[in-house]
Amino acid sequence: MLSAKLTIVSEDADTIARSLKPESERDISRTHVEVSCSDGKAVVDIESADTTAMRAALNSYLGCIRITEDIGRITR
Repeated sequence: MLSAKLTIVSEDADTIARSLKPESERDISRTHVEVSCSDGKAVVDIESADTTAMRAALNSYLGCIRITEDIGRITR
């Protein structure tokens, strides 16, 4: 089992965590993800059965984080 932890320190940490939460609740057979937020940090814990699943999860979540931050900058 592989694991990774993404910690996002941002004034938008709560927004980022809330935007990622629905994605983390999807049932994916080879990957388990938990999203939490506290003290201005959004944390994404990923566990995957293999490197292919881990790479896919990391790419997906990093892309979602980038989009959420871009939208936050545009709407300020």
